[in-house]
Parts: sequence; structure tokens; C-alpha cells
Amino acid sequence: MSEEMNVREQIEALNRVVRLQHRSVLQYALASASVVGLEFQAHADKLRGFAEAELVDATRLVGKITALGGDSTTEVAPLSFNKDPSEAVDQLVEAETEALETLQAAIEPTGREAASEAVEHRLEHIIMRKQEQVDYLLRARSRP
Repeated sequence: MSEEMNVREQIEALNRVVRLQHRSVLQYALASASVVGLEFQAHADKLRGFAEAELVDATRLVGKITALGGDSTTEVAPLSFNKDPSEAVDQLVEAETEALETLQAAIEPTGREAASEAVEHRLEHIIMRKQEQVDYLLRARSRP
């Protein structure tokens, strides 16, 4: 990792993340309002909370892109939806795993200066939060 942030690469990496963040907001919102069956109704509020957390982080990332002098993407990664709650959870796990990998890759161009460290730590916090969500989803789809 270089000492100074590669601003162009960082903006591109953050935009790849934002594209997936947009999808996360929408997929969690869709799943939270669409799950059926007594078993999954208990998860609806949790999924809505995940959508809210995704929106907060998307906003922070767009703010960072703007602060770095870039323009945020308005693209949304392709959404998927399945009426079967178990399949919907599987799709969320798959989408969030892709997002986690993209977040991890976005750390590389951060560098070592103060502003760089702030970006790196923000990305790490998002990774930690998303991984906790994935862990919840994995537990939700497990059977005793």
C-alpha cells in the first residue's frame, strides 16, 4: 500500500461499493416487507433495520466520494427477489458476500495519511456491520 491515497482509484473503488450499497438498501427493504409465514415475520423488523443501516452507510460513502472531488454513481447493482423467504435469505447472503468482497478491495487504494486512515476505518466498520448481518441471516436460515 502506498503512503498517499490514490484518489482516482479510491473514488472508483468507493463507487463500486456504493452501487452495491444501493442494491442492499433495496433488497433488504423488499425482503422486510415481503416475507411471509410465521417463521419469517419475526425477521421483518430486523431486515428493515438492516435496510436503514445500509442507507446510512451509502450516504456516508457518497459524502466521502464528494469530499474527494468525485461524483457518486447512481447505478444500482441488479436486484433479485424471490417470494420464497428461504430463497430470499439465500439471495441476501449472496449479495452481501459480494458487497463484503468489494468493500475489502476498496481498502487497497486508501494509503497511510490521516484522510486515508479515516476512509479505511469507515470501510472496516461497514465490513464489520455487514458481516454481522450476514451472520444473522446464516443463523436465520439454519435448522436445529
